Amino acid sequence: MPLYEYHCKPCNGIFEIIRPMREASVAVPCPECSRDAPRIMSSFNAFTFRDGYPRRLPDKGTFWHMGKEVKKRAKRMSWYDHPELTPPKRKPRPAKGEITAARERQAARAKALSYGDRWGVDARGFRQPKAARKRKPARKTIT
Repeated sequence: MPLYEYHCKPCNGIFEIIRPMREASVAVPCPECSRDAPRIMSSFNAFTFRDGYPRRLPDKGTFWHMGKEVKKRAKRMSWYDHPELTPPKRKPRPAKGEITAARERQAARAKALSYGDRWGVDARGFRQPKAARKRKPARKTIT
């Protein structure tokens, strides 16, 4: 049942009552002076849950996360950090030793691939099929 507001003119009081919709327009006795009070139109603030997130009414198509408005629903979060509200973390810069070690590993990998290619072995150590030998072109016969 909805909540309606009523205004009593003699005592200048506003009060709320939960009533069925069919009885909303009928006057209600005031709790202080017991006189009939007509219903007044009032605004209200409400929200609903959609996609598991609270949304305000009227719906603007936005979501609410920890009391802040966000445009998209979070798909991956660490703890309570929404991707729109927290800045992305910087990647750590590699040290000089790590850069040289990576270069050396890449050079060694390239050298091993060229060596394996010479002997017909791929990067994982499996033998490759031999390259097709060149065939002599068929002789042309003149008739």
